[in-house]
Amino acid sequence: MINYEEFAWLDATALAELVRKGEVTPSELVEAAIARIKKLNPSVSAVVQPMVDEARRTAAADLPDGPFRGVPFLLKDAIAAYAGVPMRSGASFLQDYVPQVDSELVARIKRAGLIVVGKTSTPELSLTPVTESRLFGPTINPWDPSRTPGGSSGGSAVAVACGMVPMAHGSDGGGSLRIPASCCGVFTLKPTRGRNPLGPAFGDAMGGLISEHALTRSVRDSALLLDATSGPDLGDPYCAPPPVRPFAEEVRAVSRGAGPGKFRIALMTAVGPKPLVHPDCVSAAEEAAKLCADLGHCVEEASPRIDFQQLGRDFLIQFSAGAAWTMDMLASGARKTPQQSDFEPQTWALAEMGRRHSAADYLVACTRLQRVARSVAHFFTEYDLLLTPTLAEPPPPSVEFEPQTDNPLAGLFRAGSLVALTTLANITGQPAMSVPLAWNDDGLPIGVQFVGRFGDEATLLRLAAQLEQARPWANRRPKMLLKN
Repeated sequence: MINYEEFAWLDATALAELVRKGEVTPSELVEAAIARIKKLNPSVSAVVQPMVDEARRTAAADLPDGPFRGVPFLLKDAIAAYAGVPMRSGASFLQDYVPQVDSELVARIKRAGLIVVGKTSTPELSLTPVTESRLFGPTINPWDPSRTPGGSSGGSAVAVACGMVPMAHGSDGGGSLRIPASCCGVFTLKPTRGRNPLGPAFGDAMGGLISEHALTRSVRDSALLLDATSGPDLGDPYCAPPPVRPFAEEVRAVSRGAGPGKFRIALMTAVGPKPLVHPDCVSAAEEAAKLCADLGHCVEEASPRIDFQQLGRDFLIQFSAGAAWTMDMLASGARKTPQQSDFEPQTWALAEMGRRHSAADYLVACTRLQRVARSVAHFFTEYDLLLTPTLAEPPPPSVEFEPQTDNPLAGLFRAGSLVALTTLANITGQPAMSVPLAWNDDGLPIGVQFVGRFGDEATLLRLAAQLEQARPWANRRPKMLLKN
């Protein structure tokens, strides 16, 4: 029988190996995950939909012989539909909605042998970079309960940081994987647009802004999971370029001593003409740049030529239109008519902002954003990677994002400065990762972001594996756990 604490800090690859060797059963792993969730979740509110009976039945049945056979997993309670289990997306409006079919990504997660033990918290309709909803309340950052864990995949990030499961699903439309990864000190990769399928419900989402993958404790777990889930689905409007070899092999090669290659890395620590990035985050990026240089990479300060103010305005048009689309699509699926009283003030206000834009406004904004993507693509003919802080500041106090009575969008506009560095990869569709390389003097995690060329997760994963060896993070424990 596996030790309770031993399970908490092994990665998914190691747990799957124990199952293959017969040293532990899937049921034992599921029971250990259930016990840890039961112990910790009352303090952090990361899991909003336990799936105990479903998980136990799955563990006791014949599991697919996938790479993660028998390993417990959590789904973000949004986009990823699990047939027969409620999907509320943090909204009381959807509290009775139960999808009848699995999304393609969930079907692939199941074929990989993973056992879903629950669903994690997200803000209402996953529209904000903090994880608080009127339906479920706030999710707590285990490093400092007064600070936000980030969002919108905050519940999944907290669950991985606390050792409830070794990895958990998330989605990213403006940084929603990378933001909570930075705030909670875990690793994540936002894949290239079209790498993972969004069907059958969606061809793409929010005009191509949204990608799905996972938050993980180790780089190898992220790579192996992406191998298991990626690839086009029938009817997809587009797909990412196929990889040269499995992503897991990229990581294994580095772990066996092969160099990842020597990369030319551009360092960018400012957004626009004003110094909007906190010194702790600048320091984290500069220290990561020094580490990369020490490892043999060429690092120099450079940035793509972008009018970040115009980019922000155009992104807000696309994102607010996406909020209206999200509300209407989910309402259609639930066969309900959305009313203002059904939603939190900032959700409704953001959707109303989207509805005020004309179709021409939306398409003009999309055209300008596509021009940005072309410009950035040219930048990546000179550089292999772009290195930035993940966020413009350390995890901020949660209260700073609360909507004001006279201005429901005040919290969202406050969030705009926080995520100024993450949205670019959603606009361009490029892969990007947040690597937990730094903690500040207050003991708060500070993520460092690397953006790769379109379709080139391989370079990101090779570098991540090298950084993981050079500066391991898996032994870091949140303050909340040290008190238990």
